[in-house]
Amino acid sequence: MPLIRFPLKLVARRMLAPTVAHLAFERDDGLPLACIPGQFIQIHFHYADGSETRRSYSIAVGRALDTAPDARVEITVSYVPGGAATALFEGLAIGDRLEASGPFGRFCLFPNDANRRYLLVGTGTGVAPYRAMLPQLEKQMRERGVEVVLLQGARNPVELLYGEEFRAFADAHPGFRYLPCLSRELPAPDSPHAHPDVRHGYVQNMFAELAPDPASDIAYLCGNPDMVDASFEALKAFGLPIPMIRREKYVSSK
Repeated sequence: MPLIRFPLKLVARRMLAPTVAHLAFERDDGLPLACIPGQFIQIHFHYADGSETRRSYSIAVGRALDTAPDARVEITVSYVPGGAATALFEGLAIGDRLEASGPFGRFCLFPNDANRRYLLVGTGTGVAPYRAMLPQLEKQMRERGVEVVLLQGARNPVELLYGEEFRAFADAHPGFRYLPCLSRELPAPDSPHAHPDVRHGYVQNMFAELAPDPASDIAYLCGNPDMVDASFEALKAFGLPIPMIRREKYVSSK
């Protein structure tokens, strides 16, 4: 069965890091885009030889599930040197259109979750689904007292995508803890990125501090496949049941 496609119009662009862009679109056929935080869309385009291809991108803007869907969709795009998708997005001007399909995926918070804490682990653009989940997490913290820890891995402070937003959300919500994990370069003491919760090392090495609880935690892993695999094994070693470790791997595509 062929995919049902719809047009998207670029309405805004900003760079999150030297090679990562945040792109905001509106569905251009007058219809809303109903989605669950954590899902993704596919962008359809053609290679230079005319052959068709597509790329998947997590939706990076969230809505509470009890609000009406609208036409907005925002994605986070890594630019890869020589990449066909990179050339497509770099060449888009405000107002230009492209074709998309979706949303797809089940990397979402489940309505029947009864856990006391979420451990959200992401690297690179793998934090985009967590940005989309913030309205839903806010409601869960308010209504059932759930706690949330976001472990974001990056090499240096510049690569902490949406880091200021996550920090502001943590400051406003006592049930939400934001732990940036930097593997190479820590922020200077007088930097706006400096904070007692900044950690030095890889996200998968920080679980001991959090003491994952098999009886109360659900973990989400998204990003670099090596990180996802290492975190999965580490959480299993702490006793988390496999169904309570939800995974999505990101592989850069040209």
